[in-house]
Amino acid sequence: MRFSRLLVPTTKETPNDATLASHIFLIRGGFIQSVSGSGLYNFLPLGKRVLDKVKHVVKDELDKAGCQEVSLSFVTPASLWEESGRYEKYGKELLRFKDRKDNEFVLGPTHEEMMVNLVRQSVKSYKQLPLNLYQINLKFRDEIRPRFGLMRGREFLMKDGYSFHTTEEDMKREFALMEETYKKIFTRLGLEFRVVEADSGAIGGSGSKEFMVLADSGEDTIVVCDACEYGANIEAAVRQEKPCEASVPTLAQEKVHTPDITTMEALSAFFNVDPYYFVKTVAMKALYDEGKTQIVLFALRGSDELQEVKACNAVDANDLVEATEEELAEVGLVAGYMSPLNAPEGVRVVLDENLKGAVEMICGANEEGYHLTGQKLEDTDMDHADLVAVQEGDLCACCGAPLRYTKGIEAGHIFQLGTQYSEPLGATFLDENGKSQPMVMGTYGIGVSRLLAAIIEQNHDEKGCIWTKESAPFALYIMVSNIKDDTQLDFGEKLYTQAQEAGIDVVFDDRKDRFGAKMKDYELIGIPHAVIIGKKLAEGKVEFVTRKGMEKEEVDADAIFDIVKERLCSSSS
Repeated sequence: MRFSRLLVPTTKETPNDATLASHIFLIRGGFIQSVSGSGLYNFLPLGKRVLDKVKHVVKDELDKAGCQEVSLSFVTPASLWEESGRYEKYGKELLRFKDRKDNEFVLGPTHEEMMVNLVRQSVKSYKQLPLNLYQINLKFRDEIRPRFGLMRGREFLMKDGYSFHTTEEDMKREFALMEETYKKIFTRLGLEFRVVEADSGAIGGSGSKEFMVLADSGEDTIVVCDACEYGANIEAAVRQEKPCEASVPTLAQEKVHTPDITTMEALSAFFNVDPYYFVKTVAMKALYDEGKTQIVLFALRGSDELQEVKACNAVDANDLVEATEEELAEVGLVAGYMSPLNAPEGVRVVLDENLKGAVEMICGANEEGYHLTGQKLEDTDMDHADLVAVQEGDLCACCGAPLRYTKGIEAGHIFQLGTQYSEPLGATFLDENGKSQPMVMGTYGIGVSRLLAAIIEQNHDEKGCIWTKESAPFALYIMVSNIKDDTQLDFGEKLYTQAQEAGIDVVFDDRKDRFGAKMKDYELIGIPHAVIIGKKLAEGKVEFVTRKGMEKEEVDADAIFDIVKERLCSSSS
């Protein structure tokens, strides 16, 4: 490709709404173009080339793993979402609309329902299973605050795959295969990543894992152990049970007057007792379908903090919001003095697992100005769940080493769905005995367009992009410093032809612009390698440049083609 024929509207100006490096450089480098600042983007020629390169890697590894590609309609009948029970639960990110016949549709943010509908019409017998189908297609989520360019847009390109099985064991086998396949994809793309335990969110199911590209700009906080491979999104992280070195309190079982003492710090000082032996009770309002709400008390040790996603999952709610003092008063609760013991009727109580069988505890008395001492939490009928937010320095549940926080960009997510969608949607098969059974499912997603942003977040400098080998729009950039110099131009044309004939993906910068302007464009666009043909050609020398680190080597012009073939075939950057 000749640069003079290529649409690459590079610019020096940083977009007003851009804060992340990927957003800035993808816009400035002419890869993408914002559509009225609405979270929608056009992919220009360079951006489309990168997108296709990333898609090729994804498709190649999936096909090797035995997956089959399909293409599902972007527009989905709302009736399928109603069948699965997600039409109301998914929320406002689901864009709903009607056609001229008043039929209701949605723009698919994900395609579980559509894929199940395809398979239930096509697969009838256990002999046709297992099956793994995928697509690389557009999705739309009506984000309330689209931002960060391709990192959180409203329309995006996603690979979503779905597997169908006769047994849970076979689904878990495929889940493990997809985990290994995803590792190969991210490794080929040159990314530093971590596979972490995750929350299943709106997709549902269990056994969820995320593929996190490590980057300081990542939106997700992940908990990792440096001594072993353990990693988890903070919403799903677990730890070893936390011991307490402080002595166990020996207070009588009684009600104690504690006027205006409501914070954990003040209570700990008042009783001279470590927060570990207090019950921290957090009241939240759980939101369910059809406007149903319920006040829930989540109880954990005073030394711990509540993880709200874990809490939301524990009561199977759509969302949790903070309960107001007025709402608490309506059900008979007093802020600052709440307790999971003897909670008012209609108030649900969930205890953290670390409180099972806890004794000598101090908690609120459900009465203003009073706390209870010497309490036991031995009621086996109480609901228990993991509610704790893991902190840095907590010990790894796998090996006992300290855990730490880092940041990551979610680039892939895989789920063990079971029969969550196949049962309500009637996706069944006849087993060996002729009995109808629901298919057991897994689902596997990769944010393909988001990967462009993730690659740049991990690979850039102050001058621009640094594309990895498999993702680069071109493998080689050839620049003639002075296009009016016939010797330089002829040498550039010859090298360009040789590279093309050798199958090298090359762009030849034959523009009449100044050397400095062309060099800035090269640095901004970030093609892995360049050959610069300048004045020293008269001495038989040209320059070979590696974009990462901007390493420059002066080499013999007669040997440059052999050097290009050697470096581009062996380079992994």
